[in-house]
Amino acid sequence: MLDKDGKLLFLTRGVRLFAYGFLSIVLVLYLEELGLSDLEVGALLALTLIGDTAISLYITTKADRTGRRIMLVIGAILMLFAGVVFVLTDNFAVLLVAAIIGVISPSGNEVGPFLSIEQSSLSQIVASKDRTRVFAYYNLLGSIATGLGAISGGWIAQIARSSGSSTLDSYRSVVLGYALFGIVLLLLFLQLSTKIEVPKAKVSRMRDRFGLHRSRKVVTKLSLLFSMDAFGGGFIVQSVMAYWFFLRFGTEPAMLGTIFFAANILAGFSALSAVWIAKRIGLIRTMVYTHLPSNVLLILIPLMPSFELALTLLLLRFSISQMDVPTRQSYVIAVVDEDERSAASGITGVARTFGQSGALMLTGFLLKDDAMLAYSFFIAGLVKITYDLLLYRSFRSIRPEEELS
Repeated sequence: MLDKDGKLLFLTRGVRLFAYGFLSIVLVLYLEELGLSDLEVGALLALTLIGDTAISLYITTKADRTGRRIMLVIGAILMLFAGVVFVLTDNFAVLLVAAIIGVISPSGNEVGPFLSIEQSSLSQIVASKDRTRVFAYYNLLGSIATGLGAISGGWIAQIARSSGSSTLDSYRSVVLGYALFGIVLLLLFLQLSTKIEVPKAKVSRMRDRFGLHRSRKVVTKLSLLFSMDAFGGGFIVQSVMAYWFFLRFGTEPAMLGTIFFAANILAGFSALSAVWIAKRIGLIRTMVYTHLPSNVLLILIPLMPSFELALTLLLLRFSISQMDVPTRQSYVIAVVDEDERSAASGITGVARTFGQSGALMLTGFLLKDDAMLAYSFFIAGLVKITYDLLLYRSFRSIRPEEELS
């Protein structure tokens, strides 16, 4: 059972991911309705990602020493700041500053410093043997909250328009809702106790600028490998896979939305199976043994001659592809010292962001037609299989303490 702090951290995860999904549906539409050009919208989205990454790196590498609670509060303030500015102005320069400094998720996925610090905090208050299971439910909650937020944001904008609001005002109501969620998040973080903090006696004075000391080499190697995995994943982000289904089989947007909503919920629940597997074969083996077949399925998807077969393989892949997420997060936490957890999680998370960003820049060359876009599946699968093999070779002998007992 989770204590009060644990329940609060699960609640903040749900509120935040609901808010991210809530905004993601209308964000681009809102910016275009404000009168921004396509180039300005693209710049805002790109700089939002870069800004969130920089803020995340700074806050997470300071959190274990300065205080996890205060850093989470700062993150919530930055989320509120971005939401308020986006509501109040259509000035591109001001929006650009808010996008860089504030916390906004254009994709609906987790951004900012929250994930790393929350998981480090959870690891402080749950037993090591329960950590992977807690992370699995934590990720499941995020998947469900994102989906519910996306549906809610779209319907609220639609209802506002049907009630007589202008298109701009209907979108603005959703952005305002995002800002209000920032206030809710702030109030929840303020209720966290000192139990989530690293005991002062365990805070090392010997650390580098990124908040690491003993685990510097391990985190560096993991970051490089995770960046490779994310680079492969960047070729087949959800929007790219949806676009391929549209080009190849003429799948309608409504059907695509249904498919990927179901796929993400399936992935969230399947991650719970990783807990059972990890207890029997260990975290690294679970990561590799579930990830490898999912990447083989990924390569096979564009080779399928019919929509039904391609969809079947897609859903099969989603049913196992996310089993490595809670195990990966748990492994990073397990192999570093207590006062390195937020920093290690933050640094490896930033590495994944940079890896994915690099692939997204290259994906544009493959969007010409479905035949070209099929190469995204092949490249992604091969890169990810290489990552799996390198990860197993490098870390199969480095086992968390709970696996040694």
